Amino acid sequence: MSIELDRLAEAHGIGLSFISETGEERWPSDEAKRRLLGALGIAAGTDEEVRHSLAALEHPRCYMPAWLENGRAWGITCQLYGLRSERNCGIGDFEDLARLCELVARAGADFVGVNPLHALFFSEARHFSPYAPSSRHFLNPLFIAVDAFESPSEPNREARRAAQGAELVDYEAVARLKRKALEAEFARFQADHLTRAAAFETFTRNRGRRLEDFALFEALSEHMMSEGRSCGWHGWPEDFKDKGSAAVRRFRERHPDRILFHMWLQWIAREQLANVQARAQAAGMRLGLYIDLAVGVAQDGADTWAEPDAVLRGVRVGAPPDAFNARGQDWGLAPISPRSLQADHGGLFGQLISDAIGPAAALRIDHVMSLMRLYLIADGLDGTEGAYVHYPLHDMLVALGTASRQARAIVIGEDLGTVPPNFREIMRAARILGYRVLFFEREVDGRFRLPQDYEHVAMACISTHDLPTLRGWWEECDLDDRERIGLDTPDIAANNRTQRVSDRERMIGALAGSGLLPDRLTPVARGEQPVPAELPQEIAIALSRFLARTPSRLVAVQLEDLVGMRNRANLPGTIDEHPNWQRKLPLTLEALPQSSGFTAITQAVAEERPRSRD
Repeated sequence: MSIELDRLAEAHGIGLSFISETGEERWPSDEAKRRLLGALGIAAGTDEEVRHSLAALEHPRCYMPAWLENGRAWGITCQLYGLRSERNCGIGDFEDLARLCELVARAGADFVGVNPLHALFFSEARHFSPYAPSSRHFLNPLFIAVDAFESPSEPNREARRAAQGAELVDYEAVARLKRKALEAEFARFQADHLTRAAAFETFTRNRGRRLEDFALFEALSEHMMSEGRSCGWHGWPEDFKDKGSAAVRRFRERHPDRILFHMWLQWIAREQLANVQARAQAAGMRLGLYIDLAVGVAQDGADTWAEPDAVLRGVRVGAPPDAFNARGQDWGLAPISPRSLQADHGGLFGQLISDAIGPAAALRIDHVMSLMRLYLIADGLDGTEGAYVHYPLHDMLVALGTASRQARAIVIGEDLGTVPPNFREIMRAARILGYRVLFFEREVDGRFRLPQDYEHVAMACISTHDLPTLRGWWEECDLDDRERIGLDTPDIAANNRTQRVSDRERMIGALAGSGLLPDRLTPVARGEQPVPAELPQEIAIALSRFLARTPSRLVAVQLEDLVGMRNRANLPGTIDEHPNWQRKLPLTLEALPQSSGFTAITQAVAEERPRSRD
């Protein structure tokens, strides 16, 4: 009952703890909470009254298909931009994603998770972080597969080959290639406007004013770039910073074709994404696409320009100091306004969730604690001087649950880092799956948790985009990076390496304790031989099987781990010091089925989690 009482108290604004003048944390008694609730007009004198009052508040809960209530499934996650293929333009696209879904569906997977697909700044390719979008309501047109409608000429093929062969994603080269192809196809669409015109008109009518405003921003952004200004509105002339100004109205009237072009891009992108989901399910996946929602938006992007009252200005989203970042983190993102959410009872958030889910069957909410609170940093201050600002949790949960059920999409919450008390209980009650990362799942004494001790209402994985790959972790590549860049002092670096040796030994012990350690490594577990400095493929396979044996509803395997990549996608706290969001896979999609790691790991996970026929 204590958990239910806490949920009711928190829903009505009663704090569950506070710090006294002596620096001690204090918790109000259950009796105090009951009496305070009574003073607020909420019946909570008995356990039955608490349940009744709580039921009156209920999160509808998020969607969960019947087969997954007590069942299990698995899939893979990938960075879409990093997919290689023999046909793309040097960046992964929606056709690559569809083919990947079909490939892993044949291996028994039920979903493919991707990085955020949000719209960035189409006029400036150097803004490519998927977690710093211009808009979370719309898609990144660079993911459009242009060969769906293009007949490439020989010079274009040469440019494609150059972009394909680049070690990292060359966003500027990719953007040049794709803009040329997209402009040509749009010209053909306008010349033959009767072809599929009705479908386009339906799309624009359904998306309404928000689509028009977004397209207007994109057209203005490219216009400002052509004049040597910034792509974001903070660097525009004053009379263009307000979308309702006379200058903006005149621009809208004079440039209807450019605005229409950006609306058309969104239509094409949304159609291709829907096609990915259709092909994934046709290939046998019970879920299909699993989409990621960023925690905020760029301060000078389309969302903050088009809906200024919906975001807070003068502050950025971040995270407080922790064991990994002593100075805290400043993500530079504009947060959604809690007052706006309160004013429309979470309706703004519900629309955002619906737009983000789109045709997908699952949504991952980055930093899901934002449903309750966000660590905000005022302009002029650094990450150590932020504070938590609370959000209307109940309204947001209701909006989330409604959108989830309407779309029939499950919700996964990334609940890593500083998690508020009782928040995970609230997540479970709302049927939001938690996020359980192998590296962090430890007992009090530091041992890795065994499979049977993992949570059921969760998705388990070895690593994430913000952490080292399995091979990179085992071989200390992440520690090399931190030391090279100067994020760690020599003393800290030495301690980290000592700790990593111990952690590898503990991981070997966890595999032995679960009966999954390969026979040839038994002497290592007994201390008769040193732990291998390089990751044996048998360990990668065994750890994937280890996770697959957990009771967690979902298990996700990183595509980077399937192909044995050493380098991570992103190193938090860096900008130019590390090639964030630019890494490509070492193999093409066409070569992936012949990869020994891909075959062995997917087979092992599929054996532990066979796809049921219900």
